[in-house]
Amino acid sequence: MTQASHSEFKTIGLLGVPLSDGAQQTFQDLCEALGNAGYHLLVDERTYNQYQLPHVQSATIYEIGEQAALAIVVGGDGNMLGAARILSQYDIGVIGVNRGNLGFLTDLPPEQAVPMLSDVLAGQYSTELRFLLHAEVQQENAPATASNAMNEVVLHSDKVAHMIEFEVFVDHQFVFSQRSDGLIIATPTGSTAYSLSAGGSILHPGLAAINVIPMFPHTLSSRPLVVPAESNISLRVAPTSEPLHISCDGHNTLPVPLHSTINIRRQEQHLRLIHPLNYNYYKVLRNKLSWGSRLF
Repeated sequence: MTQASHSEFKTIGLLGVPLSDGAQQTFQDLCEALGNAGYHLLVDERTYNQYQLPHVQSATIYEIGEQAALAIVVGGDGNMLGAARILSQYDIGVIGVNRGNLGFLTDLPPEQAVPMLSDVLAGQYSTELRFLLHAEVQQENAPATASNAMNEVVLHSDKVAHMIEFEVFVDHQFVFSQRSDGLIIATPTGSTAYSLSAGGSILHPGLAAINVIPMFPHTLSSRPLVVPAESNISLRVAPTSEPLHISCDGHNTLPVPLHSTINIRRQEQHLRLIHPLNYNYYKVLRNKLSWGSRLF
């Protein structure tokens, strides 16, 4: 493991909830290797309280964002999404060790995490900026509620397979009205997540674009729409007695009261992802989506 004196990442945060024995072992291996190399380690307080880890200091995710130069997230994409929504507010690099299933956002395989991380800490890495969405529900005579999303913002009903009616505006221009189960508004990062299951296009993460995907629309003419990332997207929902919500990355849920407007735009701050030098986005797609290998 690279010594801290040779690294720009002298304070490192570790996040994740290592529920399985394998994930716990990965966490312990990282703590031991980084601690022995002289790095100052901040471990999120839930994990710190659950396990006896050497060479570490307990910290909240907000303290990690403020004090650390690099955050290592151990877990699956869900862990990374939860961390990204907060850490994107800070000037911190983020890298993931995959202890989940797909691992679109977590680059380091657990069996190679320590040596690959050593290369990263020695300066052998690339940086990629990913943008998030900011979603706000505005209503008259009440404060607005807001959240952010790394993957997608979804308008939906509480009921399964229940049609809702709404209008979509882009930069204050009317685009369409629709009766469907809901609407997915996804980033390029989220284009390989929920929106892909709904028929949305895969967008390269380097694109400055937002994917708008209807969910089971009540018309065959409805199609996904890609708009510039600078767009302001507004949704107006028809009056209904059914409770409606928007969900951000499937985690944070905001109610959509009657006569309210949903505004979605690109968040000002980006997430700074750190990749090992052998990172290849198209290789990740091939592996995760089981695409065919080269023919010749």
